[in-house]
Amino acid sequence: MTTTTTTQGKGTRATRAGKLIAGAKKHFTNGTQVLTFAGSLANVTVNQAIDELQELVDNRAATVAARATAKDKVTSEEAAMPDLVAFMNAFEALIRIMFANDTTSLADFGLGPHKQPGPRTSAEKAEAAAKAKATRDARGTKGPKAKKAIHGNVTATLVVTPATTPATPPAPTAPAPAEAPAPSPGGAAAAPQKA
Repeated sequence: MTTTTTTQGKGTRATRAGKLIAGAKKHFTNGTQVLTFAGSLANVTVNQAIDELQELVDNRAATVAARATAKDKVTSEEAAMPDLVAFMNAFEALIRIMFANDTTSLADFGLGPHKQPGPRTSAEKAEAAAKAKATRDARGTKGPKAKKAIHGNVTATLVVTPATTPATPPAPTAPAPAEAPAPSPGGAAAAPQKA
């Protein structure tokens, strides 16, 4: 039974190569024995055959290890990326502020001057106005004059409920002070009468 090598995965091939190596070491104890291949393959010794098969196993093991390391590196890169990109954007903005009019210095940083928009044609202006109107219509956006024209229709009845507070008794009045007897016309006080 022959196996097609192109239909197998790399891990399966490496496993097969490992088994072939184990079998070769067990059954071909003389490493210098020459093996004759059918077809156009050159004749090789057992040791050479084992070395070829071992290279396939080693390459697969190195690739698997590199893939695991690469996966860790990718995860690390993705975690650090947002902060680093934010810093780079801030640094670029600082450079553009510092060297705004100096195109030579900006070029040293790999930056060019901001592209100034050219004059728009009447067709471009008409298209932009139509898009803006369509956006306002879709969002229901209104200008200040249109907002002033909007008035609400409110039908409401006013209900007044009297406050219910307990009746409070009138505050007690203080007794009037007792009047002192009026002085007699002679200037001397009248003597109290005895009963």
